[in-house]
Amino acid sequence: MSKLFQPIQIRNLELKNRIVMSPMCQYSAGEDGMANDWHRVHYPTRAIGGAGLLILEATAVQPNGRITEQDLGIWNDEQAQALAEIVKQIHGHGAKAGIQLAHAGRKSTVRGAHDAPSAIAFSSDYTVPEALDRHGIARVIENFRLAAVRAMQAGFDVIEIHAAHGYLINEFLSPLCNQRDDEYGGTFDNRARFLLEIVAATRSVWDGPLFVRVSAEEYAEGGHHVEDTVTLARLLKDNDVDLVDVSSGGVVPFRINDYPGYQTGFSEQIRREAGILTGAVGLISTPELAEEIVQNKRADLVFLGRELLRNPYWPIHAAKQLGVELQVPKQYARAF
Repeated sequence: MSKLFQPIQIRNLELKNRIVMSPMCQYSAGEDGMANDWHRVHYPTRAIGGAGLLILEATAVQPNGRITEQDLGIWNDEQAQALAEIVKQIHGHGAKAGIQLAHAGRKSTVRGAHDAPSAIAFSSDYTVPEALDRHGIARVIENFRLAAVRAMQAGFDVIEIHAAHGYLINEFLSPLCNQRDDEYGGTFDNRARFLLEIVAATRSVWDGPLFVRVSAEEYAEGGHHVEDTVTLARLLKDNDVDLVDVSSGGVVPFRINDYPGYQTGFSEQIRREAGILTGAVGLISTPELAEEIVQNKRADLVFLGRELLRNPYWPIHAAKQLGVELQVPKQYARAF
């Protein structure tokens, strides 16, 4: 029996299967950060296609937290209302909706000043950011809390905090770009403080499933490695996080040797050693690989990115290939 298509209960939420659409920037919002017709078609289409959970792209908690000026935002109520329309459509087609709350930090390309733990540019292609003082840190944490309130009001089922790929939270975590000498820098516990305070602020207003995306391996000398991420995952579990979404890289420029399922080993190790639910992501494209990952307890959820861009109906095809009888939308039944 296929485990990929078995339901899973996470806190107060049941997902109908283990297939998650990974958050992927669409670079299609206006400069006001508002969702538009592209988002209103793109996301519900994947719900029709059979994924159990769709996580919307990195959605900025403040204007300079966008990666680009075409990214979604949730720093005001009008943005949240536009996102609520998308949530309603996703629910109407049988899937659950998540949102990834994010701050790009020094990897933002929007006009104006950029935030970071230390005034170190990502590369020569980026501007030098401004090191956040304690007031700035408190402001960012409060903006994550307010974003969680708006996400709840919009009807989202899952919140994911983006702490990976070299964006602001990951910058605080990594010794490669955090050179502070206060309580937010230096030791591992100090560097984790910013993320844990964001988790606590989010949990103060949100009792649903809470995920955190991490870069399990930074690949560069002197950076975080998977053993450090296991320690972080234990802290996240102790602080009421439900699942770690396991990615890698992005903290400093580095060419990654990627291949099908290349990050799954990190997910497996974190799941086993930290005792927390994990999601595997990274060039997972075949039903057989996705099934192997959950059958062998290497992850609890499988996050699909580019494959669901190529084929919104991948879950329907995967079910057929794995011998699972899946209810197909009646409008499309003749095609399957």
